Amino acid sequence: MSAGRGTDAAVEGRLDGDLLDAVSSWAPAPTRFGSFRLVPVRPSRDLPLLTRWMNDPAVDAFWELAGPETVTADHVRAQLEGDGRSVPCLGVLDSTPMSYFEIYRADLDPVARAYPARPHDTGIHLLLGGTRDRGRGVGTTLLRAVADLVLDHRPRCTRVVAEPDIRNTPSVSAFLSAGFRYAAEIDLPDKRAALMIRDRALRHVL
Repeated sequence: MSAGRGTDAAVEGRLDGDLLDAVSSWAPAPTRFGSFRLVPVRPSRDLPLLTRWMNDPAVDAFWELAGPETVTADHVRAQLEGDGRSVPCLGVLDSTPMSYFEIYRADLDPVARAYPARPHDTGIHLLLGGTRDRGRGVGTTLLRAVADLVLDHRPRCTRVVAEPDIRNTPSVSAFLSAGFRYAAEIDLPDKRAALMIRDRALRHVL
């Protein structure tokens, strides 16, 4: 996920005010695994943990950010020093940081060139940090919780979207179980992806 689509998008972003409606103020969400909240990344506090997660081979297979701390720092800094269209966050379950999320304006991202984006489409990237949280429904639960947070706090957003690598079948399955629909396969510069969409109109049905 990269920065933006050029001058027109940047102008639209400035006119839009707070692009992601102060993610840091979003209230915790109750889940069956505990209370979950998004905490925007603070590099001075979080880089060692994020770097350890990025060097997990299962994570690196799709994020491709393994290496020294500077690799993760550059990835996070690009978002923190941007215009606010992407917010990197720790996912904290009860009091334990256990996942990493990127909440981003998909309609202002290069991914919008690959599908018919709508204004205020909001995207999600996710990785689960610990192996004990994988394969037991935690990812599905958190994806549903975060999608609900987006829809609750972003009234102009009609769809939450994601674009996991088509080869990442556990991720695609988690999105499906979290109420997303498999909309299409799309070609992005670094992968062939499954376009997953959760529609506001169907949020209480799926």
